[in-house]
Amino acid sequence: MKLIKTEDAVGSVLCHDLTQIIRGVTKDAVFRKGHVVREEDIPVLLSIGKEHLYVWEADESMLHENDAARILCAMCKNDGMTESDIKEGKIELTAAYDGLFKLDSSRLRLVNGFGQMMIATRHGNTPVKKGDKLAGMRIIPLVIEKEKMARVQSLCGSEPLLQLLPYRLKRAAVIATGNEVFYGRIKDTFTPVIVDKLAEYGVEVVYSEVLGDDPDAVTAAVKRAIEEKGAELVCCTGGMSVDPDDRTPLAIKNTGARIVSYGSPVLPGAMFLLAYYGERQTPVMGLPGCVMYAKRTIFDLALPRVLACDPITAEELASLGEGGLCLNCSVCTYPACGFGKGW
Repeated sequence: MKLIKTEDAVGSVLCHDLTQIIRGVTKDAVFRKGHVVREEDIPVLLSIGKEHLYVWEADESMLHENDAARILCAMCKNDGMTESDIKEGKIELTAAYDGLFKLDSSRLRLVNGFGQMMIATRHGNTPVKKGDKLAGMRIIPLVIEKEKMARVQSLCGSEPLLQLLPYRLKRAAVIATGNEVFYGRIKDTFTPVIVDKLAEYGVEVVYSEVLGDDPDAVTAAVKRAIEEKGAELVCCTGGMSVDPDDRTPLAIKNTGARIVSYGSPVLPGAMFLLAYYGERQTPVMGLPGCVMYAKRTIFDLALPRVLACDPITAEELASLGEGGLCLNCSVCTYPACGFGKGW
């Protein structure tokens, strides 16, 4: 591209969008890339503060911002993502369906540290709805060396930086524990909470049972839910503290399930247990009492990953300490907040 005075631009081809900003009225391109400047355009260009313009000058070693944005988009885009039109040199990706958004943080940092290019995303490991914005990308200058774009592509490899995993598990079991509920001393208000949260993700509760503080009975119920009732996920409510009558962790352990962690650095949700049972690695979660009364807890962080069949490791749970403190805001905006963004 070359720089010329606006008054001398008639007949020249613009090499980028020119934006007009009128506060409270508009912020949009008044002239698009590729527009051939006419005599009547000169006053408009001057009115938006453009006394000089960049116009096209052929150079085979350079890429225009739009072409470079397409390359960045191709490096990011994966199944379930919708690509926007290019506007002012930028492309945005949105979710084509509900799911779990994930990204490769190390490769994202590589791109953003490379210079003259950027990709901005929402946090990874967060649930998104169809139509939610996932990422935006562009280069910083108007043109960039082809060789530089080829180099960053080579370093990042062929796998897309972003993923959108659909929710796959659709059948759940809820096993409520505690003598106080089993003997009717109090009403079971825990199960309805779990049923409602699962319903938000289109999950049906195919089996539920209320049991006392008998670990053998709870162990048998977990196995029955999976092996006989076809549950793809089991949620055990209550009995998760260190009190002598709280035996749910022992009951889950006795199923033979692989315990990932008993405890998490999240408040609310410190006494959370996650395990995977059998050859199919069916998730089994022990849910502490906070899940019943707190608006957002460890359950809200773990559930989308579990439903998307995205295995959670002990190391990932440990990383939740930073950002694992829910601030109990008067107006909850989760997941558009910092809660649980540590992994």
